[in-house]
Amino acid sequence: MKMLAGLTVTAVLATTALAHAQSLEPFRYGTVATKGDAGFVYMAAEDGFDDSFGLDIDVQSFKGDSILLRGLLAGELDAYIGNPGGPMIAASKGADIKIIGCPWPGLTYALFTKPDITSVEQLVGGTIGVSAPGSLPDLFSRAVVKSAGIPLEDVNFTVAGSDAERVAAVSADLITAAPSSSEFNAKAPDLGLHMLVHARDVVPEYVRFCIMTRGDIVRDRPEYIANFLAAQIKGFSYALENKDATLALSYEKAELPETDQAPVLIYEEVIENNAVNPEMTVEIDKLEWLSGLLAETGNMDAGYDPTAIVDTSVLENAKALLAAQ
Repeated sequence: MKMLAGLTVTAVLATTALAHAQSLEPFRYGTVATKGDAGFVYMAAEDGFDDSFGLDIDVQSFKGDSILLRGLLAGELDAYIGNPGGPMIAASKGADIKIIGCPWPGLTYALFTKPDITSVEQLVGGTIGVSAPGSLPDLFSRAVVKSAGIPLEDVNFTVAGSDAERVAAVSADLITAAPSSSEFNAKAPDLGLHMLVHARDVVPEYVRFCIMTRGDIVRDRPEYIANFLAAQIKGFSYALENKDATLALSYEKAELPETDQAPVLIYEEVIENNAVNPEMTVEIDKLEWLSGLLAETGNMDAGYDPTAIVDTSVLENAKALLAAQ
């Protein structure tokens, strides 16, 4: 009888857990390929964050921002975290896309080269490996070149794959330089590379990550998207305050060995430079700077007003949900 009672309790618990899971609403959330900073991005999808707002956030990783943008506009994603450059270009051409929060205003990014190159001026005539036009690697690289007063036509830009593929190409002398998340600095010496410039020193106005969704979701399902953003605020806040948990999640999601120092390096950089803002404030002046860069690089027409892509009503509703908890 005791065994039967135990089995009954187990069955009840399993049924309750299943019913709870089935009551959660799925939310399809995209991010770029997982790296050492994965703990920050994935934290809101952990138990206790998304389910407290009635959601089951499914984080899906893709190779680049351009794929995320296409997935969002095609209805395959409900939101994604990425650089706002591509969405701004799309919005200027009529796409119904909205920036609803910017959790990562500090650009933890850098340009890597061989050690014999010690200045941006030495890149003249060389080749920088980037990803799709209008993506973060592409725009960041062009911004670095422009910051040195070098005409963009004096440097070659070529599509060279992911962060890892680009820096490997530099190591193999196939290209001159490549942009990558600054956490790569932990591995650069092993590949015979060094950090030429860090984003915070040459383009401090550049925002790394905002969260984008479609305008129809904001209009038709405001509670759905507000619950999602509330979970994100809670997740980022927890990640900043709990180093060990964040690092453990980064190692797990990025499938990194314990000897890899990338998660530790990026966590310390985030804390030291206040690169992550759990309040997710959308800084319009930084988006205006980006709009100007996009016009100068020929990605979109000059005069685009970035406030047209911003909707902070969702952020306000999310904060009201948190205050009510």
